[in-house]
Amino acid sequence: MKHISLILRIGLAFAFLYPAISAFFNPFAWIGYFPQFAHALIPNDAFLLHSFGVLEIIIAIWLLSGKRAFYPSVVSAILLFLIVVFNLSQMDVVFRDLSILAMAVALAIIHKPNEN
Repeated sequence: MKHISLILRIGLAFAFLYPAISAFFNPFAWIGYFPQFAHALIPNDAFLLHSFGVLEIIIAIWLLSGKRAFYPSVVSAILLFLIVVFNLSQMDVVFRDLSILAMAVALAIIHKPNEN
């Protein structure tokens, strides 16, 4: 089970690291995935994009650390779900996020805290 968790954590971390790093070099490829209300809340697109990128990097590092992996897995699943929901018109692109969402859910199940 340890190896399965590691593989899932690496795969999920990559799914969060890649867009954060890529957005630094090509922000216009990523800013369009934010819903309009996010642009209204934070009108500075660069700040919005890179703040989210910092969140993605934190999640990725937390996943890779393996510490309390349940929590970043749940946050990852929620973020991926929201990305899909707010980008349904771009399903030809975000359909892959559903597979990554399944990875996050599986990882959360593996690392679910014991209920005592």
